[in-house]
Amino acid sequence: MTVPSQLKQQSPPASGPTSTRTGRQGRDRGRSGARPAVGLGSQLLRRKPLGQMVHEAGSGSNGPKLIRSFGVLQLTMISVGATLGTGILVILGDSVPLAGPAIWISFVIAGLAALFSAVSYAEMAGLVPVAGSSYSYTYATLGEGMAWICGWCLVLEYAVSVAAVAVGAGQYVNETVSAFGLSLPDAISQPPGSGGAFNLPAMVIVLLAMALLVRGAKESAWINTAIVIIKIVILLFFCVIAFSAFNSGHFEPLMPMGAAGVSAAASRVFFSYIGFDAASTAGEEARNPQRDLPRAIMLSMVIVTTLYVLVAVAAVGAREWTWFEGTQAALVQILQEITHQPWIAFVFSVGAVLAIASIVLTVLYGQTRILLSMSRDGLVPKVFGRVSARTGTPVAGTLIVGIVVALTAGLIPLGALADATSIGTLFAFALVNLAVIHLRRKRPELKRSYRVPLYPLTPILGSLMCIYLMINLGGITWLVFAGWMLVGFAAYFGYGRRHSKVAELSAEEYRVLATSSFDDEPVKVGQR
Repeated sequence: MTVPSQLKQQSPPASGPTSTRTGRQGRDRGRSGARPAVGLGSQLLRRKPLGQMVHEAGSGSNGPKLIRSFGVLQLTMISVGATLGTGILVILGDSVPLAGPAIWISFVIAGLAALFSAVSYAEMAGLVPVAGSSYSYTYATLGEGMAWICGWCLVLEYAVSVAAVAVGAGQYVNETVSAFGLSLPDAISQPPGSGGAFNLPAMVIVLLAMALLVRGAKESAWINTAIVIIKIVILLFFCVIAFSAFNSGHFEPLMPMGAAGVSAAASRVFFSYIGFDAASTAGEEARNPQRDLPRAIMLSMVIVTTLYVLVAVAAVGAREWTWFEGTQAALVQILQEITHQPWIAFVFSVGAVLAIASIVLTVLYGQTRILLSMSRDGLVPKVFGRVSARTGTPVAGTLIVGIVVALTAGLIPLGALADATSIGTLFAFALVNLAVIHLRRKRPELKRSYRVPLYPLTPILGSLMCIYLMINLGGITWLVFAGWMLVGFAAYFGYGRRHSKVAELSAEEYRVLATSSFDDEPVKVGQR
């Protein structure tokens, strides 16, 4: 943990025995995980100073720094790559039976909720361009307690959503190999509970993404950009063919399950918008984050929402809404039934597998960067924050996350994963909206490269819509979320509370940090 140069000026000489002993004790306290310098209530409310976040940006827990190599194109493609395709390629069969032909309205509602949060993310990303995303924004505004809860939700959002998306790969791999008269046995293409032993394609995709991320962020970003372009092309390709069999009668009645069904589907397809915040996790690897991060987030939302609505309308126009019940690869089946050309289904299936791979790649990237930021604050073990001097990536953290996610993807069914991810994401988004309101009131003087329009109405509506969608999720999902939070509290009190860098600060150190500006020169605590 570092503090500004003013603290050095106000502190006693370092040569005295008392100061030497104090500095040593402070360092020993951080290493041993002894009781923090403040009580529990004060620690939970302690906010991490914005200036300190900016000073630490890019550094790992072991010295080497992340490499700044991303421009607005790569950042936009990270956001689009992490978002586009999930709801269309994977969970369309689970959501259309809830909303009926009005599924496109569900996408609009979920997209509107995501957009309100996206503009808040854009303001915060331009103001605090760090790898922690909403975890860091919450730490700077609402304190360590809420930051931990947000970070724990992000672990659920990112790691579990990677697994959920990868689960859908098995069916598309089957559709691809079927062009050669082959098929994967259920035993190795379906998880337990869905007729199989484990989902091998899902595990392989996660492990390949892990290997690519270990090699380097720049290489991963360029590969992701190429895959995202292919993904957009195949979705437009589907729309062209599906509209050739369009039947307007499929939209009558528009809402067979009523408004409640549309709302329930909106809560589920919100999962499809998870990922636009992935660009904010690249804040420490962007060349000009204050300018490019807001642009990338907003541009990705426009691209994704437009394509989701277009594909949903084309799909329902081509097939009655009851047809989607139980389908896992709805789009490729529609193409097969319309064209009766195996090669078209083959091309689309290959593109779908690549699309899923890009989501896995970019969301897994975001997860490793959030854990790096939490590690830098002492709330999770240092291993997640170690950056390789050779590749400029958190190699150890990437390997650990990749292996855990691969096992999750191979052994847990999609439905349970998708809903649990949505509730964690909605909670984190609501906190980001509150963070914008807090900083506008407490730090109005800060220079912002992007400002939320119609403030404070926009962030208030963003929070309320997130809460509304959370309420519409099922009781089992809430029980899973409550269980996840209990595990998180145990992890915090077992490790994070005793190793928190902010909690190590004395009252005077914290006061000076809290009033310092972005431009103050940092120095090491204990080396005053």
